Amino acid sequence: MAIRGSLKEASLPDVLQLLSMGKKSGCLSVTHRNNFGSIFFDKGRISYASIVNRRDRLGDILVKSQLLTQAQLDEAIDLQSKSRTKRLGELLVERAMITREDLHAQIRIQIEEAVYYLFTWAEGTFNFESDIRPEEQDFLVSINPESLLLEGARRVDEWSLIEKKVPSFDIVFEVDRRRLAETGAQLTIEQQSLLPLIDGRRDVSALVDESGLVEFEVGKALFGLATAGFLHRVGKTKPAEEVAAEVKVEEHRNLGVAFYKTGMLDEAVREFRRVAELRPDDLGARFYLGLAHLRLGKWSEALTHLEAAARQRGAKAAVFHNLALAFERLGRLAEARQALEDALVRGGEEEPRVHTSLGILALREGRFDDADAHFMHARPLFGQRPPSAVWFHSAALAAGLSGQRDKAIALLSEGTAAHVHSAALHNNLAVALTAAGREDEALAALDKGLTEDPGLAPLHRNRGDLLLLRSQPDQALEEYVRAVKHHETLGPEVWARIGALRASFGDLTEAMNAWERALVLDPYHREAREQLTAARGGR
Repeated sequence: MAIRGSLKEASLPDVLQLLSMGKKSGCLSVTHRNNFGSIFFDKGRISYASIVNRRDRLGDILVKSQLLTQAQLDEAIDLQSKSRTKRLGELLVERAMITREDLHAQIRIQIEEAVYYLFTWAEGTFNFESDIRPEEQDFLVSINPESLLLEGARRVDEWSLIEKKVPSFDIVFEVDRRRLAETGAQLTIEQQSLLPLIDGRRDVSALVDESGLVEFEVGKALFGLATAGFLHRVGKTKPAEEVAAEVKVEEHRNLGVAFYKTGMLDEAVREFRRVAELRPDDLGARFYLGLAHLRLGKWSEALTHLEAAARQRGAKAAVFHNLALAFERLGRLAEARQALEDALVRGGEEEPRVHTSLGILALREGRFDDADAHFMHARPLFGQRPPSAVWFHSAALAAGLSGQRDKAIALLSEGTAAHVHSAALHNNLAVALTAAGREDEALAALDKGLTEDPGLAPLHRNRGDLLLLRSQPDQALEEYVRAVKHHETLGPEVWARIGALRASFGDLTEAMNAWERALVLDPYHREAREQLTAARGGR
């Protein structure tokens, strides 16, 4: 289920309540000017949240909570720079600098603060995509959104006041230290930590970054100081043009990656085009433009960008692998094979996706034994994790087409266990079991598939075939009708069967309509033409 809208028409708290009550799982993406935030849900509860181009404050939160010293944080950050595969929290737990329980608690605070900040966005758009999960997050939480709404509403009200003194984050303040000393005012802890940083050069964004405080805390502290007359605005920051250009490139890149990961592909294309305009030889921009166009089904556009990426020095296996996919989709199989060979020599020899694609290409070329060999070569490369759903589907197809029916069933059984939510795999297993005469098991597989995706038309069609085989024409007709309701152009044979069943029940008008639909899809469909001619003659 996709939900899109404007924050002017539906506030973020309202959207959160809707997703919570519907027990939805997926990613809610929120955009505001050049900002982008994500809130991930698991069965209606918040599991993770982040904001692009916003400094990760986990370390700052740990120091502020006195769970970590600044020296320990600096040491962990230095270690992380040498081991990019490990997250900061993971390193801190490994080195016993903090406990796993403390880390979980602080990550929860980090996520709550991100949601509170998103509550302040009164303009922009939101987009919810089902079944998208946060990438590479070892520490997830489970927060009832309603528990955040009261505090969020309070902060939104306070922000409306704060913005009267702090209208933007590029404003620079200086402190009237003489007046502050004369009054002897009692300052909050946050104000005390900010004072040494307010120097007439740092803007509000810099104060947020360097203080370790969140935006709300900085804004509230500055509001109090300004209201008391201890602060004066001295202007706005104006970075040098080259710095601004570099920041702009990274801003568009980060937004593009975030849009791409959350399925907002048109928006991702827009951002990466801006990167390419600012930096024409940017390999990453061309690569992501190719990926986004592949997912949009725009094969020629994808090919253009991926070929440009492949010409860049340093292009790795992933570029050539996706270039092969673009060639394959355009029917240029020889060039697809060459691109996959290039991927192998560019570091893809140990990459299971490359060997899987070689197997799929062999399937398309009718080389079923070769395809089977490629899939078996790919399997151990997945390591401890199960192979992808695509691998199970394609490997089973290769096994079946090369005469190994039992192997195909075994692969599909394993695939449905590893990917329980893949309705397509349940459907394929049912087809294989039906061919083996195991009708009861096939029916059970179809039922599981329909539980996962009731709108997948082939499941209804195959269930209709199975019920017809078991002499249950009434139920078979119901399934065929459901199939074409979900996919009108599923196939002429489905309409032909609907026609035959309608005729057997004495509904000749509807039978003729069904045969006519079959002939629209395939004017040479023999059964539909003969039945329609006979029916018209009978009239």
